[in-house]
Amino acid sequence: MRKLLLTLGCAVLVTGCSTGADAVDVNNGGEFRFVEGTPAGEVIPVGERASAPEFGGTLLDGKKFSSSELAGDVAVLNFWGSWCAPCRVETPEFQEVYADVRDQGVQFLGLDVKETDEQFAQAFVDRFGIGFPSLYDPRGEVALAFRGYPANAIPSTIVLDQDGRVAAVYTGAVSQEDLRQVLDSVLGEA
Repeated sequence: MRKLLLTLGCAVLVTGCSTGADAVDVNNGGEFRFVEGTPAGEVIPVGERASAPEFGGTLLDGKKFSSSELAGDVAVLNFWGSWCAPCRVETPEFQEVYADVRDQGVQFLGLDVKETDEQFAQAFVDRFGIGFPSLYDPRGEVALAFRGYPANAIPSTIVLDQDGRVAAVYTGAVSQEDLRQVLDSVLGEA
């Protein structure tokens, strides 16, 4: 019995942040639905974009945050967890992109989800030298607010255009190249 429980526990850890064609998304209200992985991302045509929901919370530095602070800029929302192996690769790359584009009307916001203790999130940010803010959201409430978008898969990234509409969605890790391409595209729309 002990061996079975250990095997099941390992399986849960291995699949904890996997995505792909068989990924399961849990929508608000407990409805399960399958989502297709988009490793290169999905850019949403301008005429088909929907407004992002309003959200807020407390940043890791203790300050309050409201999504209204993103108004007028392109925004990269990255859902991550210190426990997520792909996040350890992706987040430092996001920092590099952020350093290059933060003065061009682009804001980054990390959303730390499913974290058992805020100190793990802070240690992750410190370890990788992350300069953009992160919202501490252990219950994943912001991800639930993005109904219809696969923000519950970790990591996930949503790019908002200057009008606060969802312009691109990624499930799984995003390469620097893909992120830079979508940011160039969205910035070029203005």
